Amino acid sequence: MFSKSDLAQFAKKNISVEKIEKQLHFFKVGFPYIDVLSAATPKKGILVLSDSQKADALNVYNNRRCKLTKFIPASGVASRMFKDLYNSLDQMEMNGTVSADSKGSQFVSHINEFAFYNNEMFDGCSDKKIIERVLTEKGLNYGAKPKGQLLFHKYSEEVRTAFEEHLVEGALYAKSSDNTVEMVFSVSAEHLDSFKNLFEAIRKKYESRYGVKYNVYFTLQSQSTDTIAGTFDGKPFRKTDGSLLFRPGGHGALIENINEIDSDILIIKNIDNVVREDFIEQTVLWKQILTGKLLMSMSKTFNYIKKLDNALAIEDSDRIRNICSEISKYLEEEYCIELSNVNKEELPLVLRKKLNRPIRVCGMVKNLGEPGGGPFIVRDKDGSTSLQILESAQLNPSNPLTAGLLASSTHFNPVDLVCLITDYSGKKFNLNDFVDESAGFITSKSSEGQVLLAQELPGLWNGAMSNWNTIFVEVPLITFNPVKTVMDLLRKEHKG
Repeated sequence: MFSKSDLAQFAKKNISVEKIEKQLHFFKVGFPYIDVLSAATPKKGILVLSDSQKADALNVYNNRRCKLTKFIPASGVASRMFKDLYNSLDQMEMNGTVSADSKGSQFVSHINEFAFYNNEMFDGCSDKKIIERVLTEKGLNYGAKPKGQLLFHKYSEEVRTAFEEHLVEGALYAKSSDNTVEMVFSVSAEHLDSFKNLFEAIRKKYESRYGVKYNVYFTLQSQSTDTIAGTFDGKPFRKTDGSLLFRPGGHGALIENINEIDSDILIIKNIDNVVREDFIEQTVLWKQILTGKLLMSMSKTFNYIKKLDNALAIEDSDRIRNICSEISKYLEEEYCIELSNVNKEELPLVLRKKLNRPIRVCGMVKNLGEPGGGPFIVRDKDGSTSLQILESAQLNPSNPLTAGLLASSTHFNPVDLVCLITDYSGKKFNLNDFVDESAGFITSKSSEGQVLLAQELPGLWNGAMSNWNTIFVEVPLITFNPVKTVMDLLRKEHKG
């Protein structure tokens, strides 16, 4: 099936033929829908912490001795944030103007309220020229820049990018005992130098202001995580020159980048989910609470592993039976894991395997109709139950039990994760061992005027973390403030 030039393409990207064949197989058979039992709710699956539980978690956070790292996916270009402005430009090209109630007109009427507003650049310009100067090389070129480098917030003495606001957050909840802040940003290769230059230009200001030292690293998505494009009959898609087309594998590819981070705990949050510092108090508080909750669960889980190992070592059947009963109850109460059809001889090792996994505590906000994934209780391949974050594409729309479940669920995934990535002995987990490869996505795209199938790897907080132990915690809506469109910057949490 593959020519010498095809094999050379694979080798250049460090992708095996076996991996390519597996991807082509998924084009033919598709990815299976998830066996969803119910949405996770405060009745079952989502923890609503009491005041005393919050206080306990904060106490554990304040007395932590582990290494924290803040991880921020930041490689996406901001073009989607300006989709409405591009549409307005197209209308202007065709009709010379846009309607007064269009997104483009609304944007122009508020232009002086944005942090990136500049008198010299925009005053006296037509509507079309204002939009062009925001989006193109004729001005700010924001349509080609990553979100992290856009000016989001205006203060009395300065303006800040989204990147800078993450530095502020890191100083307030990810600081170690020696006042260092470890941060990793995933960026695209073409923006690497500009991110480095931005950081070096402002690092001293923020280190001095917050009394910290930043250890900031930038990581690139590996070409080995690209996926091959396919035709509708499951064959490799070829460009007009005969070469194979590869596409980025989506945010699920970042599990490889996370796997390289030397840390005990990762705090994961998207680049555009920031607020002005005036509104940051609850964000900081809940990151501390979620981290403390993770550390508490980690301690209990590690203790159960050690108790089970000790009982197995001395072959004490009564102790083994009792500890297995305790662990089964703990798994159900802490992680919503209920086993199915496990005989008593296999039970200790099955329970140990369930315990010895990465752990994530995921903040969940009340569902207000935002697009994206949600929290669910599912049936795993081994028959046990687990908590999962699912996207609409993973739910079978023809199944009356799951159709509409995402829209009707009580809570929404804001991508607010605190993750344990080391085991009870302090050794790093190999996170690739916990990925569900059958939880990917297939979408329709186009290239050179031809329609094709594109494949995304299991999403970072979806299939890439399917075999982690999960806890969902309700967090306040104020902690979720994404900037999906440029007009979101006019909300009070961003505008002030």
